[in-house]
Order: sequence, then structure tokens, then C-alpha cells
Amino acid sequence: MIPFNNRFHGHNSLRFVYNNGQAVRSHSIIIKYTTNPHRKRSRIAIVVSKKVLKSAVKRNRIRRRVYEYIRTKLPYVTGVYDIVLIVTSSELLTVAHKEMTNQLDQLFNQANIK
Repeated sequence: MIPFNNRFHGHNSLRFVYNNGQAVRSHSIIIKYTTNPHRKRSRIAIVVSKKVLKSAVKRNRIRRRVYEYIRTKLPYVTGVYDIVLIVTSSELLTVAHKEMTNQLDQLFNQANIK
């Protein structure tokens, strides 16, 4: 899990990123991001819809896998961003960890979040 200060709180903050953020897409993940000069730290949220997986256990497993990647990546993010990772495929449940990290690395590089 990531620290409390790096998480979103409330739906309005997510709505701001949805409306004003830029998007980078892959087959199974969409990253929406925007800079946030009002904050001192980056904030990150992971959204896995019920349309993707009905089971809450499986949705939470995907969320935990992606949060683990974010936990290791977060100290190297230099700017202050609001980032929302939207999972659009249940493929992340069974894909190998190395393949998932490669896919997320490519998306972060496309978004110039370093």
C-alpha cells in the first residue's frame, strides 16, 4: 500500500483528473494524469470497475499488484502529479509480474512521468 499522503480522498479530486487530465492507453490500462501545483506530493489512484471483474476479491488482487508496482516507482517520480490508473481488462489478474511491470513502465515513459 502507498502512504496516506499519496492517495486520493473524495470523488471530486478524481473527477478533476478525469475532466482535465491527459490519457495514455494500452491494451489493459489507461493512465490519466495531470500536474498539480497546489500539492507537495503526487497522488495516485487505481480504479478497477465491476464491469471488468465482478468479484471484489479479484478486483482487489489487481489493485494490490498495481499498488506494489507504484510503491516501488513512487520515490523516482520527480514532479507533482495526480495520476489515475484505470484497469480495463481482467488480463492483469493472470499476467506475469514482469510483463505487467514492463507494460506499466512503457505507459509511464509515454506519459513522461519520471
